[in-house]
Amino acid sequence: MRFDILTIFPDFFAGPFDHGVLSRAITTGLVEVATHDLRAFTHDRHRTVDDRPFGGGEGMVLKPQPIFECIEAFGADETTAIAPKTTRDTTRQSVILLSAQGRPFTQATAHRLAKMEQVVLICGRYEGVDERVSDLLADEELSIGDYVLSGGELAAAIIVDATVRLIPGVLGHADSNRYESFGVADHQPEDPEDGKTADGVPRSTHGSGGILDYPHYTRPSDFRGTPIPDVLAGGDHAAIRQWRRQMALAKTLRNRPDLLARAPLTREDRAYLATLGYRPASHA
Repeated sequence: MRFDILTIFPDFFAGPFDHGVLSRAITTGLVEVATHDLRAFTHDRHRTVDDRPFGGGEGMVLKPQPIFECIEAFGADETTAIAPKTTRDTTRQSVILLSAQGRPFTQATAHRLAKMEQVVLICGRYEGVDERVSDLLADEELSIGDYVLSGGELAAAIIVDATVRLIPGVLGHADSNRYESFGVADHQPEDPEDGKTADGVPRSTHGSGGILDYPHYTRPSDFRGTPIPDVLAGGDHAAIRQWRRQMALAKTLRNRPDLLARAPLTREDRAYLATLGYRPASHA
């Protein structure tokens, strides 16, 4: 998979991409990340990438010309060329404008992007980006949250990190990204003979199924007078699995109740949530 990042601050990414899982993925060739300086596609001696908005108003707007010429330059190499928007296969390639006006970036979006061959991220700056970039070039606009950043560079780093860790082979264990917050639903039947589910996962592990992850504990079992929950030390896989599911539901209700409305909840899940005072919104 390849990411191309369009920015006026290419050196920004030297830090975020030089450490941890993402660095290893780049080093081993599982992913390629290229940054492109938009100022290299200007034609004046000041290397101007922005201008005043038509109609007046505060701030400056990022010009379309450097962005279009940068992406068009990809065509010099057929392995990185981006097809025109009207003919682009968006299951293989995607051009994304990072913008506070975009749709929310979610784990589901990261899963979708992880299946692509090439993703172009355009980092907005100043007051915004000329709307013709969105109309004629970008497939979608994405936002990482309901707040405004100075530019799209932080958002680009977050999207690359969240997406790359979903690519097969990047994480140490193939199921690591399944059994965490916002992971896929876990409905695998249990095999009492070997203590594992049908796909080889220990019976005590419970997938989040679109909600938040359950609490985790490690040694020592008693830290500054606070012991781990008794169930975790009991060795009863079924009891641990049930406890983990209930704790995940409780944490989701406390921190992100909005996730419960679209999570695949079982009858047992709903019964437990009811004991916590959760009442699903009526669809009447």
